[in-house]
Amino acid sequence: MGRDGSIYYVSMRVDAHQQFWDLRRFQYFWMPPEPSPLHRTFLPDHLASILYRNRFDGSIVVQANTLLDETRWLLGLAVAHDFIVGVVGWVDLTDTRVGEQLDELQRNPKFKGVRHPVQDEPDPRCLLRDDVVHGLKEVARRGLPYDLLVHPNHLPLIPLLAERVPELRLVIDHLAKPRVGAREIEPWARDIATAAALPQVCCKLSGLITQANSPSAPAAELKPYVEHVYRLFGPDRLMFGSDWPVCLPAGTWKAALAACTQALGPLPMEARSKLLGDTAVRFYGLG
Repeated sequence: MGRDGSIYYVSMRVDAHQQFWDLRRFQYFWMPPEPSPLHRTFLPDHLASILYRNRFDGSIVVQANTLLDETRWLLGLAVAHDFIVGVVGWVDLTDTRVGEQLDELQRNPKFKGVRHPVQDEPDPRCLLRDDVVHGLKEVARRGLPYDLLVHPNHLPLIPLLAERVPELRLVIDHLAKPRVGAREIEPWARDIATAAALPQVCCKLSGLITQANSPSAPAAELKPYVEHVYRLFGPDRLMFGSDWPVCLPAGTWKAALAACTQALGPLPMEARSKLLGDTAVRFYGLG
């Protein structure tokens, strides 16, 4: 508090999207084989020093497996490591007992959201299936948000899902993975604009460097896509996520941050604070 009685707001810098995995504990069907740099165990101790060096206060860990036991494991890590400020875990949205699963997980205050890899589903319209919508209504009823791991072809489903579950808060991971390497911007640009018109939809500036062709200058390739979503969502509905360690084949945690900030260009301090933490704190209820 200042001498005049005013209250200073101290921003919290949060990496809104990263993952851990343990090859001794779980199998990961999506993981490339050795010698990929991803084919090893990544635990909190590997990330804590990176966040500290880059003056970040914490991170949100996101599911890497479609197992309820993985969500429980991630919550255990969050209890043991203060810098993990939230967990976005997996639950089976189609299970008739999904409400019981969510009740169990919410007993841990660090359970902050739900994600399922829609991009891997054989049914391209799975988000609108009755059983999935029923599960998402349970998510919304508890005030939890839903992370959308989707491809560009799924973007037109978001307004339809919002009609069915209007109270559900949504965040699009990785800008919905536009085809940056192919320099394709349409129909992605149009479809994400339609989704952005919904006030309950946010977006993560995450997974960016893995989409670029040029490891030496990814910001230049990413700039049209990042500037487009900045115009659409603004800093109040955008949040930075490193996508560490998935980003490692393309670059380090710091390279992921640099590509994001360089693609955006100079920003007012308030907008930068929102992108690097404040929006995530508000969206996931971290305060």
